[in-house]
Amino acid sequence: MTATATPTPSDTAARPRTLKRELGLPALIAYGLTSMGVLSVVSVYGPATALSDGHLPAAYVAAIVIMLFTAHSYGRMAAHVPITGGAYAFATRGFGRTTGFLTGWVMLLDYLFLPMVNFLLFGLYVNSLFTAVPSWVGTLVCVVVVGVLSIIGVSWIKRMNTVVILASVLVILAFLVLAVLNAPDTSLSAVTAPLSIGDGGIAPILAAAAIVAFAFLGFDGVATLAEETRDPRRRVPKGIVLATLFAGLGYLAFSIAGSLIAPDWTRLDNLDAAGTELMQRAGGDVLMVVFVVVNVVGIVLCGTAAQMSVSRVLFITLDQAVYMINFGALAAFAMVNLATVKVLFFDMRLRRGWGVLRHLVMPVIGFVSIAWLWTSLAPFTYALGGAWLAVGVLVLLARRRRGGAPLALQLDDVETEAMPTVPYRD
Repeated sequence: MTATATPTPSDTAARPRTLKRELGLPALIAYGLTSMGVLSVVSVYGPATALSDGHLPAAYVAAIVIMLFTAHSYGRMAAHVPITGGAYAFATRGFGRTTGFLTGWVMLLDYLFLPMVNFLLFGLYVNSLFTAVPSWVGTLVCVVVVGVLSIIGVSWIKRMNTVVILASVLVILAFLVLAVLNAPDTSLSAVTAPLSIGDGGIAPILAAAAIVAFAFLGFDGVATLAEETRDPRRRVPKGIVLATLFAGLGYLAFSIAGSLIAPDWTRLDNLDAAGTELMQRAGGDVLMVVFVVVNVVGIVLCGTAAQMSVSRVLFITLDQAVYMINFGALAAFAMVNLATVKVLFFDMRLRRGWGVLRHLVMPVIGFVSIAWLWTSLAPFTYALGGAWLAVGVLVLLARRRRGGAPLALQLDDVETEAMPTVPYRD
């Protein structure tokens, strides 16, 4: 049974504000899946396939295993530190506000570069339909449209997001079925060959796994719903892990279907927009056009939440943007694994029963595997990421010199609350 203490009036007064708890496990899984994005697997298919030398499914197997360890750490921390904030909150709780601030600062790379990926994909997909239109023109058009919608505000965007998500699921399901039906070879060897390690060894697989980690971004968002979930101690950890697992299995299925319909990846015309060619091979022009329309609408709707410099979008490539996103995300994932060991194993001494495995062994494996992926990023990533981190350090020092201003990140002028822990026995 759970051991709880009767709160005193002073404890209640000091307790941070919480939101209404009304979410269950299915809602958490659905939120995690939609946050990761149904079509994100298509975005990185071409570059990741090239890196893995045609062994993309093997890269997804590696990524699934690695991400499940990190998802476990997120779940354990969300159970014991049930407060909105995700990696920033967990790093703050484990190592203090300075480390939390820098973790949050590095994570800002995700928010800076993710809209770039969307805009670049818009241009690539438009170019795949209208070859006479350069991709940079489509990118510029997308920036303008998104900018206008962001300024005027459109109330139906949220409702359209639901429609786009459902349409995306239908497109992926149609592709999986048609790819199997129209594949030139569906033998067991054709299915298992891309799941094996190629002549290049494990290095290309890990390099590709570092790229496809992009498709998993968003699973950690489930941890930020702890304050809105019924019985978050049990349901949030399950929601995080199950959302990561289900998404990973879906990505794996797509990558296998892609290898069946296009067994020779070197014959793909445009790796950055490989999704359009895969759709055309599987379902003809109809499926390709539907895919592009759904993707383009989704990109516009997604982009309305962000503002972006046009010059930055036009002078960066798709794989460069993905690398920078993964630099921040993988760094945050590593800090969550370390925070799990610090808070749960050392601070709270949760070591009985499965405690050593849950709060020490698995987070350490998660940290080491994420660090391994992190070292597989492109060299320029470390230069740009290091420069961004240096700017964060300067901001941190400047805030300290201005009379000890609070280090906590603030969103919408809401101050970060104290980070509590929930005492109970596993």
